[in-house]
Amino acid sequence: MKKICILIVICLIAFAPLQTQAQNQDASTTSMYDIPPRWLVDLPTAGTLPRGNYNIGFRIYPGGGSIVNTDIGLSNRLTIGISYGGDNILSNVTPDWNPSIEFNLKFRLIDELEYFPGVTIGFASQGNGTFIGEYDRYTFKSRGFYVVASRSFYFYQWTAGWHAGMNYSQENKFDKEDDINFFAGFDATFQYNLAFIAEYDLALNDDRGTLPDGITSNAFGGKGRGYFNMGIKWLFTDNLELEAIVKDMFINRRDSEAITREIRINYIDKF
Repeated sequence: MKKICILIVICLIAFAPLQTQAQNQDASTTSMYDIPPRWLVDLPTAGTLPRGNYNIGFRIYPGGGSIVNTDIGLSNRLTIGISYGGDNILSNVTPDWNPSIEFNLKFRLIDELEYFPGVTIGFASQGNGTFIGEYDRYTFKSRGFYVVASRSFYFYQWTAGWHAGMNYSQENKFDKEDDINFFAGFDATFQYNLAFIAEYDLALNDDRGTLPDGITSNAFGGKGRGYFNMGIKWLFTDNLELEAIVKDMFINRRDSEAITREIRINYIDKF
């Protein structure tokens, strides 16, 4: 019951601005087209929310699991957020809630210039997929501390961007994989209100899959191939986007037999 109350509180915090917005007929709105992506699939970009904007996201992953998150732009450079979720939420069994609320913090150090990328540092404790209590980690590890650079460009009628960075995840208490990790990604917004995202995570901090007794068969973790993920976004309205995601296309996870499929919904607006 306590876990359900925590999730309700997060949702109430997230949707409170919606009520204020509805009461104020003259309140201005913000378009998804005007704000660069803050995340690709699992990887961060250098983009942040403008001051006074908020984002509400729902992510549905295998096993009937779901994560809800709320991000707020405190300034044009600083974004903070919280998230919470669990397994078996979309099911007919008792939900298995994650052990704690997770946090997200992003600060843009350098604005993007004509010949120089934007640079952002941040911290994200929210991993993706099921939280595995036995291993004290999410199926896909959180970013932890990270730095990322992004460079946007225009091609024909596309708006696109390249992103690259490195991170250090704190989800290493069990597997002792405390390597610094590297990642890169790409996004492009086309006509017909469609956008494409792709990313590759080297997963250097999740490539051993060994157990304490040295047994590697049936071990939990990656095989060393890294994680290649893609997604297609449909910008349904200026404020709402729907996203279909395919993850782990190299079948890097030792516990997977096929690629991972997810759905994500994002809503963005102003206070």
